[in-house]
Amino acid sequence: MMGRIESVFAKKGKTAFIGFTVAGDPDKETSVRIAKALIDGGTDILEFGVPFSDPVADGPTIQRADDRALAAGTTPDTIFAIVREVRAYSQVPIVFLTYYNTIYRRGIDKFYREAHEAGVDGILVADMPVEESEEILAVAKKYGIDPIFLVTQTTSAERMDTIVRHARGYLYLVAVLGVTGARKEVAPEALALLHRVRPHTDLPLAIGFGISTPAHAKTCRDAGADGVIVGSAIVSIVEKNLGNPASMEKSLRKYVAEMKKAAGP
Repeated sequence: MMGRIESVFAKKGKTAFIGFTVAGDPDKETSVRIAKALIDGGTDILEFGVPFSDPVADGPTIQRADDRALAAGTTPDTIFAIVREVRAYSQVPIVFLTYYNTIYRRGIDKFYREAHEAGVDGILVADMPVEESEEILAVAKKYGIDPIFLVTQTTSAERMDTIVRHARGYLYLVAVLGVTGARKEVAPEALALLHRVRPHTDLPLAIGFGISTPAHAKTCRDAGADGVIVGSAIVSIVEKNLGNPASMEKSLRKYVAEMKKAAGP
């Protein structure tokens, strides 16, 4: 049986839109409304950032969202409750982007079991090297959760082959050297990375870090990307509308629809 993530990428001639939001930002209720707005706008895969006190891969926009979520008292229990509400609303694939410490403190088996039960389809552990992923991979397989890995411009061909042997769902190609955050244009190095990875795997390739405008989405689509991942631009819309959830939802739906149109078939 085809999984939810696999089903998204089975639609040929289409570049998937993967929308990121921090779970629990700025609070549980609003976080659910944000997720639903992203889905209503046309998000193909919903990526929840699990808030963490030291998110080393993230720039200031997402760090502030993590801080807001943690200040609101967001815990793994809160996050699984959010996922359950979103899953009752939609069958869109749901992916976690998290850090290893959060999983370790919860208990690896418990975290993955609860994620599976809530309706999570994939988990990317941002600070876990593939060389140290054996235990996580075994538990992910046990619960039918796709292990998603980052590939960067500095990833060697040998290491890339190791990653693609273990990855499922899709590969997250990091468009820039550095942390998350909106950029003016898609770096040529990002497209070069796409073309470098392609011969190594049949897995879908999604480009993230710095993707924020319809022009970026079109550039990635034209280069042959299977997906575009947008985080900081979405979180910025949330941040600008913290006092007005209705305006926030409207702006999110509009933004996703514009990005989808640019990335579309």
